[in-house]
Amino acid sequence: MEGWDKGTKSTVGEIPLLATRAGPRDGDAWRQRLKEEYRALIAYTSVNKAKDNDWFRIAAANPEGTRWEGTCWYVHNLRRYEFPLQFDIPVAYPQVAPEIELPTLDGKTHKMYRGGKICLTVHFKPLWAKNCPRFGIAHALCLGLAPWLAAEVPILVDSGMVKHKDDEAAPAEASASAAAPPS
Repeated sequence: MEGWDKGTKSTVGEIPLLATRAGPRDGDAWRQRLKEEYRALIAYTSVNKAKDNDWFRIAAANPEGTRWEGTCWYVHNLRRYEFPLQFDIPVAYPQVAPEIELPTLDGKTHKMYRGGKICLTVHFKPLWAKNCPRFGIAHALCLGLAPWLAAEVPILVDSGMVKHKDDEAAPAEASASAAAPPS
């Protein structure tokens, strides 16, 4: 945890570490791992809310807990930018970290792979490997997605690659009102 700011260290320290080494093909052991994942996600969400730093919503998209979907957001210049979030649990999980996808940003930054998968190879993957199986989904969000959003969203907004939803709606409303006959 060298090089991390105090806030990140504090937050990571409050996310429970996981104990069960199991992946989606491991039956009852996977169900135990899922319980641990939910506990860690609930703890992380509670920490974020207590620190007024709520920035994502996520839930399993299937009963097996192998597909996850939700929304994440980042506030830049006092405007909230929201992005759909999704990922699949890899077969080799927890040895292999999930590949977090932000499909609406696909092709907008070079720090992303095809399909909107964010690039975590240099900074996060070695950390995940070192902490396997203690890290889980909450850790991937905290130490993978959160720093990626903080680094990339301001650049994408300032370059015009990402527009705020109000800015996208304004031109459509203006052209509709210009086309309307006077009353």
